[in-house]
Amino acid sequence: MPPLIAETKFQRIATPKDPFVFADGKALDNVSLAYETYGTLNAAKNNAVLVFHALSGSHHAAGINKIGPGNEFWNEELHLGWWDPFIGPGKGIDTNRYFVICANFLGGCYGSSGPASINPRTKKPYGGSFPYPTISDVVDGNLRLVKHFGIKQLVAAIGGSIGGCCVMNLAMRHPDLVHCVIPIASGLRATILAKAQNFEQIFAIHEDANFQGGNYYEGERPTRGLTLARMISHKTFISLSLIESRARKEIIQPKDVLEDYKLRHQVESYMLHQGMKFTKRFDANSYLRIVSAWQSFDLPKELHNGEVSKCFAPCKSQDRLVFTINSDVCFFPEEQAEIATALKANRVDYQHITVHSEKGHDSFLLEPELYLPYISFKLALAHESVQRAAAEFTI
Repeated sequence: MPPLIAETKFQRIATPKDPFVFADGKALDNVSLAYETYGTLNAAKNNAVLVFHALSGSHHAAGINKIGPGNEFWNEELHLGWWDPFIGPGKGIDTNRYFVICANFLGGCYGSSGPASINPRTKKPYGGSFPYPTISDVVDGNLRLVKHFGIKQLVAAIGGSIGGCCVMNLAMRHPDLVHCVIPIASGLRATILAKAQNFEQIFAIHEDANFQGGNYYEGERPTRGLTLARMISHKTFISLSLIESRARKEIIQPKDVLEDYKLRHQVESYMLHQGMKFTKRFDANSYLRIVSAWQSFDLPKELHNGEVSKCFAPCKSQDRLVFTINSDVCFFPEEQAEIATALKANRVDYQHITVHSEKGHDSFLLEPELYLPYISFKLALAHESVQRAAAEFTI
C-alpha cells in the first residue's frame, strides 16, 4: 500500500482574549501549532489518539509530506513521517478506526510558534526573547488543540523519549482525559546524567560566537555549536554497535572544520557528519528550548513534592503500557522500572514490556515489529472501553 499523503495544518491556540501563559509567567497572545491528523474523527468524538514526537521530531508522524510548514528546515530527510510504519490504514495504529493527532512542540521549528516566528510587535523573529516552554507548556499547547476538535476524552496518548515525558505529564495532570497511556523509553524526571549531557549541549550552543543571545537570524547561524550539541546527544540515541556499523569505511575530512586536526577514525567522520547534517534541518534556538524543557522535567517534584507514588494516585481509571529498551542509555531501564513500581503500588492497571534490541534508544523509531503487537492490542481494548462507556452513558 502506498504511503498516505499528509498535510501540515495550523491552529491558533492563543488570542488577546485568551493568551497562552507559560509556566514562567510570560504570556503570548498569538500562538499557533503546526499539526497533522490521520483518519476521521467520529461523530461522538471519542476515537482520538494523541501522539507526541521526540526531541528533534515533528508533527509529521505518518505518510508523505514534501511541503511541510514551508520553511528552510523542511528538507528531504523529513518527507516521510517519522512513525510511518506505525500509523495508517490497517497498521498498528489503524486510521480506519482511530483519529490520530500529532503536533509540533511549542517552541519548535516545524511550523509551531517558536523563536524563528515573527513577533507581531517588532516584525522580526522572536529569537532569544521567545519563552522557554516546560513539558507542561508543551502538553497544555496540545490540549488546546484537542479542545479545538471538541474531544473530551482520548482513547490513548502515546509518545517515545521526551514524547513519553509529555504523555505521562498529560496523564497525571489530567487523568480523566486519557484512557490508555503509552510512554516508550521515558522516565519521570531528567536524571543527573541527562542533566549533565543536556547542559553540555546548551553550553556548546551558547558558546558559539554566532549565537548572539539567540538573535542570529539576520546573520550567521551557530552551526558549530549545534553540530557539537548533536554529537553529544547522538551517542545516547543509538547503540555504540550501531554507530560502528553505520560509520563509513572511508574517512571524510570536511572543509573549514577542524583545520588543524586530521580525522583518524571512521567514527569521527560519522559523528561529525551526523552533527553537521542536523544543522540543516533544525534551529539552534528551538533545540535549546526543547532540551531545556527536558532539563527542568521532574513530575514528582511538580505534582507531589517529590513523592513518586502519589503522582499515580489519581490514575486508577487508566490503563498503562510502559516500554523499556534493554540497551537504552538515554532513558535507562531503571527509569521505567520506577514507573512500574509506582503503578503497582497504586493499583493502576499496567503492562511493562522490555524490548530486547541492539539498536539502543532509537529502537522505537527503527523496529516497529517489536512494539506494534502490544500497542495495537492495548488500543483495541481502550477503544472498546471508551465506546462501551459512551454507550452506557447514553442509555
